[in-house]
Amino acid sequence: MTRRKLVAGNWKMNGTLAQLSELDAIAVAAKANPAVDVAICPPFTLIAPAAGKGIAIGAQDCHANAKGAHTGDVSAAMLKEAGATLVIVGHSERRIDHGEDDATVRAKAEAVIAADLIAIVCVGETEAERDAGRAEAVVETQLAGSVPPHTTAAQLVVAYEPVWAIGTGRTPTVADVAAMHAAIRVKLRALLGAEADGVRILYGGSVKPSNAAELMAVPDVDGALVGGASLTAADFVPIIEAA
Repeated sequence: MTRRKLVAGNWKMNGTLAQLSELDAIAVAAKANPAVDVAICPPFTLIAPAAGKGIAIGAQDCHANAKGAHTGDVSAAMLKEAGATLVIVGHSERRIDHGEDDATVRAKAEAVIAADLIAIVCVGETEAERDAGRAEAVVETQLAGSVPPHTTAAQLVVAYEPVWAIGTGRTPTVADVAAMHAAIRVKLRALLGAEADGVRILYGGSVKPSNAAELMAVPDVDGALVGGASLTAADFVPIIEAA
């Protein structure tokens, strides 16, 4: 099955209104590469002003509930109203910093899908888990616990992020990436049946202009979830072009 490449930028807790000027050049690159879907996930405060810039805008998290007494949280419906079309859930920094487990991630993904948004569900192993030979088993367990059943390919993107490679400059070998993405595809087939072949699997470990083309050529790498390199058009555009 042919899957459109998706390059999504995760700005994390970075960015101001002034930095939205970077989106102008990113939008030009997106238009020049129509076979690639491009998205930026800025902080909540920038979603509304970023919407309408010519690329998809996403959020970095949401609450599992539609409303309620949850100070400081934002619902999927609120994000949609602000202009978001997709939401990252289960990023390793949420799992680690906020203690989110698979059940929490699944509940958030279900809320995203119920709001008619696309859920980018993140999975990935720590360095200790990889060194112990448990990398694939850990990721498969996360998928089983985090991906809502009966999800369609149009509703779901999976992002594999080796936790030990995020922001460290370290990158797994191409063989490592290929093996993990193949294992993820197999597990998705077990969970979702035929829909799994349409689910895009992004790679999300220190993607930058210098390694993007090599990573994008790996089977079952359907794009990238990009961190620091998505903050400027100068770094992000070459990754779009590589896709």
